[in-house]
Amino acid sequence: MCLPSDQDSTGRTFGEEEIRYVTEALNSGTLTTTKGKFGKMLEQAFAEKLGAKYAYACTSGSAAIHIAVATVNPNPGDEIITTSITDMGALTPLMYRGVVPVFAEVDPKTLNVTAETIAAKISDRTKAIIVTHLFGNPCVMDPIMALAKEHNLPVIEDSAQTFLAKCGDKYAGTIGDIGCFSLQQGKHMTTGEGGMVVTNDEKIARHMFLYINKAWGYGDANADHYFMALNYRVSELQAAVALGQLEKLDDCVSNRQKTAAMFEELLKGIDGIEAPVIEANATHVYWKYCLTVDDSVIEGGSPALAVLLKEKNIFSAPRYIVKPAFMCQVFQEKNTLGDSQFPFNLAREGAVDYEMANYPLTAKALHDVLVLPWNEKYTEEHVRYIADNVRIAASKLRK
Repeated sequence: MCLPSDQDSTGRTFGEEEIRYVTEALNSGTLTTTKGKFGKMLEQAFAEKLGAKYAYACTSGSAAIHIAVATVNPNPGDEIITTSITDMGALTPLMYRGVVPVFAEVDPKTLNVTAETIAAKISDRTKAIIVTHLFGNPCVMDPIMALAKEHNLPVIEDSAQTFLAKCGDKYAGTIGDIGCFSLQQGKHMTTGEGGMVVTNDEKIARHMFLYINKAWGYGDANADHYFMALNYRVSELQAAVALGQLEKLDDCVSNRQKTAAMFEELLKGIDGIEAPVIEANATHVYWKYCLTVDDSVIEGGSPALAVLLKEKNIFSAPRYIVKPAFMCQVFQEKNTLGDSQFPFNLAREGAVDYEMANYPLTAKALHDVLVLPWNEKYTEEHVRYIADNVRIAASKLRK
C-alpha cells in the first residue's frame, strides 16, 4: 500500500480556491503584498480564525521566530530559554539577534518543555521564553504563563506544527505574547514556504509589521526606516494560496484528529507501545503521530520497529531528530559570524550548556520516540494498515 504523503499531491489538498485566487492575483498584475489585496485578506482571515487581534504573513517559520525575537528586542548576550528538542530554524534567529539560546529539558512523555524545566533555567539575563508545541500536541500552558508572569517574561509560542490545537478555550499560538506559524510544505496548511505571526498586543503588532517591512512605516505621515530590520514579506501569489488553504484548515485538522482517534483505539493492547499523552484540557492536531516504544519490551526499540515498518512502505523517524540541535556543529564549535563565536562570546558563565550528559530527560525522550507521518487524506483502510503492521512488528520484536 502507498500512503498519502504531504510531500506531493497524494497528501496535499490544492483545489479550485487556490487556482482561482492565484489566477486573480496574476490577472491583477500586482504581486507585491504592499499593494495587492490577498496579503491583507489572508492576515485578516487568519487572525479571525484564531481569535487573535493581529496576524501578519512572513516568508517562513524561521522568519516568524526571528520577527518575534526581534520584537522582544534583546541586547546582545541576553538569553532566551527554549526547548532542547526543536528545529534549527527556531534557533538560528536567536543567534542572528545576538541572543544566547538556553535549553530547557522536556517531559519524555510529550517531548515538550514544562514550567518546571523552564524555571530551572531562568537567570537575570533571561529576556523571553520560547515554547514549541511539538508534533501538534500543545505544551501545558497555564503553569508556563504563570511562571512567565511571575518573572515578567514574554512568551513566544512556536506553533509551526499546531494549527487549531486548543489549550482550554484558546488556540495554541494565541496564549502567549506572540504566536509563530509555518506554512512550509509539510504543515497543516502550506504555500511551500511561508509563515505567520499573531498577537493580541497592539504595540507588539506594530513592531512585527515594521520588522517584516524593513522597519518602513507604511502609511505614516513622515515614514522612515525606524530601526534595523529585514524584508520578510510574502508575495501575493503565496498569500493567495494560503488563503485557499486556510479555507480548508478545519477539515484538514478534523480529518487528522478523526483518523488519529481510530489509530489510538487500534493500538490498545500492544505491549511496549504507547500513544501520545495529551493534557486533559488540550486538543492534539497530529502534525505527526508520535509513539513511545519501550525497548525493555520491544527488542531494538524504535529503530528496529522502524525497519520492519519500512518493509511495509510505512516510513517513520525513529528517535525523531536523533540528537538535540545543541549537539550540532554550529553549537558545538560555535560557528557563527566569522571567528567571533558571537553571541556565545558574550555569555555569562554557565549559560552555554550544550553537553548531552546534562539533558537526561531529552535523551530518554529521543531514545523512546517513533514518529509516524500523519495526513488528512488517510482513510480507515490506511489507518488499519498502519496499526496492523505496528502490531505485527511489535509481536516479532517482543522479548
